Order: sequence, then structure tokens, then C-alpha cells
Amino acid sequence: MSLALLKVMKMNMTNEHDYIKLVNDFLNKKIDLNCYPPEIYKAMSYSINSGGKRLRPLLALYSAEGFGGEVEKVVPFAAAIECIHAYSLIHDDLPCLDNDDLRRGKPTNHKVFGEAMALLAGDGLLNLAYEIMADECDYNFCKESVLAMKEVARYAGVRGMIGGQVVDILSENKTADSDALLYIQQNKTAALIISAFAAGAILSGVSGENIAKIKDAAGAFGIAFQIKDDLLDMQSTTEVLGKHVGSDVKNAKLTHVSLYGLEKAESDYEDYSARALSIIKELKLKTDSLEAYMKKLVDRDF
Repeated sequence: MSLALLKVMKMNMTNEHDYIKLVNDFLNKKIDLNCYPPEIYKAMSYSINSGGKRLRPLLALYSAEGFGGEVEKVVPFAAAIECIHAYSLIHDDLPCLDNDDLRRGKPTNHKVFGEAMALLAGDGLLNLAYEIMADECDYNFCKESVLAMKEVARYAGVRGMIGGQVVDILSENKTADSDALLYIQQNKTAALIISAFAAGAILSGVSGENIAKIKDAAGAFGIAFQIKDDLLDMQSTTEVLGKHVGSDVKNAKLTHVSLYGLEKAESDYEDYSARALSIIKELKLKTDSLEAYMKKLVDRDF
């Protein structure tokens, strides 16, 4: 979907439902089930449409809104980030990594389509993400588009999400290491969240000190988000989370809870959340949508 077509939609929205629909419509136009070979598109669509909260796209869109940018410019990048997130979950669930058979209350991709097709579906979504961003850079060439794509690529790669996944694997069944834990939190989880905040800001013309501040907020928020996940894995239920609880213990994962215990994990979670929201307040954004959505995620029980 081109930027011109998005503008025709005459968006005037700030609510979560409308933004999610916008991202979903964009993604479903990009993953055409009528294309050949249909098997790969079905596998890609299965994970993209499996009930994800679209929190990373929403963070990108709310970031743009808060800085007074044109939200429609951010939609392709927000959709690309969701493709990267979805591919990472498909690969994480594979038997060679976490070996999970349940995601968002449904069988994982490889349980439905087989390991080989799931692997390729993840590859397909990753490459689709870069195709979407490259198309947008080509259609609406400007420095901001290129910088936004660069940010997403950097934080999704070996210096970001993939690097965090590597250290996560290497830390299994090893002596507790606070440095390794922080690296995993900053990269496996927080990196893609940082890319969402930053892309929305950059595409809204933000630069310099404010980009550094929005990244700091996103980094703290991303760590808080991961600590919350660690806590929910210990305290929630499979029915609520839509995935098996206790998997961190089963897989001997290095987590905030396993290293520091429940009490400190809960305290640190509050501290990181408060830091992230404090920075957002300092930025004096034009709307409170980003802050409100962050608070909703901070208070989540799923």
C-alpha cells in the first residue's frame, strides 16, 4: 500500500482500535494468500494474524503522534517492525530454540505447517519487512525514511535482537551473570521496542537530544516489559497468557526472577517503568497517547 493510498484514507484517529486496523489492513495487503506458492503465504499469515497485540506498531504510531508527525508516514515502518517481531516468535518457538507448541492460545507455526515451512515463513516475514521499508524509502525518499530503516535494521540484527537471543541461548544452564542478563534484556526484548519509538520520532522530524531521550525511555520500558514477562511466567496461567507458563524454569533460562528473586524483580520492574514514564513526561509530547499506552502495558496481566 503506497503512502498516497494511505493519505486517501483521510486518517483522523488516535485510538488503539483504529491504529491496529490500519496496521492490519496494510499487512494483509502485503501477504496475499492468492500468490504462489500459497503454502508460504498461509504460514506467514497464520503468525501475523494470530492475535498479536501490535504493541510495537502502536508504540511507533503513538511516538509519531506525540511528536506531531504525520502518522501515515510511519505505518509501513510500524508494519515492518511487526513482521520482524512475528518472524522472531516463529523462530523462537522452533524445537532447536525454545521448542514451544503454544503461542497466543494457538498451536505454534511449526506445529501447524511443519518445521521447514515455519522456518521459511519466518524468513519470508523478515525479508518482507525490509521490502516494505525499502519500497517506502523509494516512494518517499528522504533522509528520515532512510534513518528510520537503518534504526530498525540495527536493532533487529546481531547488535540488537538477534545478539540478545544468542546470549540468551548461551546463558542456559550457566552460572547466574548480571551482565549477561542485562544484555539479554537490552537486546532480545528492548531493542525492537527502541526501534519502534525511534522510527516514529525520526519520521516526525525529531533528531539530536530528543532522539536520545526517546531511546532511553524505550530502553527502560523494554527492560520493564521483559521483567513483567518473567514475573508472569511464574505467577500467571496458561489460559491467561496463551502460552505455557513455567517455561523459563523448564528451559533453565536466565531471567530477572531466577537471578534476583521475585521481590527484587517486582521492585526493579517498578523502577524501570517509572524511569521510562518520567522521561516521556520530560519530552512534553503533543498528545498523551504514548504515555497512556505505556501505562496500560505496564499494568498488564497478560
